[in-house]
Amino acid sequence: MERKDSGSDKDALLFRQTVGEVRPLAHDLANPPRARPAPIPQQRLLDERQVLREMASGLFDGAEIETGDELVYFRPGLQHTVMRKLRRGQYAVEAELDLHGCTVVDARAALAAFIHDAQAYGRRCVRIVHGKGYGSHGRQPVLKGKVNHWLRQIDAVLAFCSTRPAHGGTGAVYVLLKRAND
Repeated sequence: MERKDSGSDKDALLFRQTVGEVRPLAHDLANPPRARPAPIPQQRLLDERQVLREMASGLFDGAEIETGDELVYFRPGLQHTVMRKLRRGQYAVEAELDLHGCTVVDARAALAAFIHDAQAYGRRCVRIVHGKGYGSHGRQPVLKGKVNHWLRQIDAVLAFCSTRPAHGGTGAVYVLLKRAND
């Protein structure tokens, strides 16, 4: 079979002249991809180790664990450090309301008036004692759930949480209020 002299031979000659001298590669295989690391959640492991170190060092604060009986609420946008301080009881309690022995109707009226007055007098942190329900039917707290519901509806309330054991524990709440002009 005879090849016809076409422009392709001229193109090949021109290509070789333009490229110049070439040297063949030792191999034509690409470098293998680097091995990917195993999918180990490194940051989670570091966080868990840090928690264990803090618990062992005594820097752990038991007030930051919810046991299920505690009341905790804060409005969106409130800084977590503010809530942490409230839960630790680090705000000075400037007024207190004790609802022991109140009916639900009386408790609601007393709570609303107390929050209104506390905010009007510039109080920032107050304590409301709702009780643990030991004196009520079935030894279940009645006012605790009501207070939880009512406080969430009051615009002046920024946050609330169950108090430290020395201040009533799950039978009372610290309430953080907005400033009157906010």
